[in-house]
Amino acid sequence: MNQTERRMWLIKEIMAEDDYYRNYDIPEAAKDQKDFLRALMNVREPKTISEEFLRIQDEYLKEENASSGLVSIDELKSVESRINIYVWQGDITRLKVDAIVNAANSGMCGCFQPLHNCIDNIIHSKSGIQLRLKCADIMRRQGHQEPTGHAKITPAYNLPCEYVIHTVGPIVQGPLTKEHEELLASCYKSCLDLAAENGLKSIAFCCISTGVFMFPNQRAAEIAVETVSNWLDATRSDMKIVFNVFKDVDLEIYEKLLDGPGGRG
Repeated sequence: MNQTERRMWLIKEIMAEDDYYRNYDIPEAAKDQKDFLRALMNVREPKTISEEFLRIQDEYLKEENASSGLVSIDELKSVESRINIYVWQGDITRLKVDAIVNAANSGMCGCFQPLHNCIDNIIHSKSGIQLRLKCADIMRRQGHQEPTGHAKITPAYNLPCEYVIHTVGPIVQGPLTKEHEELLASCYKSCLDLAAENGLKSIAFCCISTGVFMFPNQRAAEIAVETVSNWLDATRSDMKIVFNVFKDVDLEIYEKLLDGPGGRG
């Protein structure tokens, strides 16, 4: 199968799972088909599916992800103030690191809103439906929603990284409080501790809580840099840390905090 054939096959397989889709027409344009497949995956409940589906999905996603251009941590330049800290602007799902951090919600099963542009949705979409299945299994075993400031680790499946570390950041409604700040610091520390426990040598952090969770960008970055720096000093770890940013404003903030230009991808 080529990519078009794989995409059409996957779409038809998911549509066949539910009579709700029987009157839907599959778009003709490639981009519209890609969006349609992603939307179907976004809303699909975590339930088992055939090995054949997973095999074809994996072939499709690996090729799609590779076509966006993968970025190795070896290609990045560290900031002047710390030899093992990097700032990089771009899509975190392109990074070939040991783990990337996902800013999850307390349900921990990904974003169910079709084509939503949050990092949770993007990571799950590019990883594959196995990620939601794995997260759902973890949550069933846990028996309750994920507390803010904790972290869970899963395989990354079809992403170029090896693992995804999921953490739930604080939601800021109203004035920023000391509790918000402590919970955000806990997110970073929990992710670092979990990475170290699993023998990981590199991790890329997104800007946790600064999107729809409304944590102020400047203060969030200050907490991120302080927490990571203190953890590296306390543990004497040589783990490589990437602060991944998407917005120009965050790139500028991190560059000023770390006294050096970041990379762009």
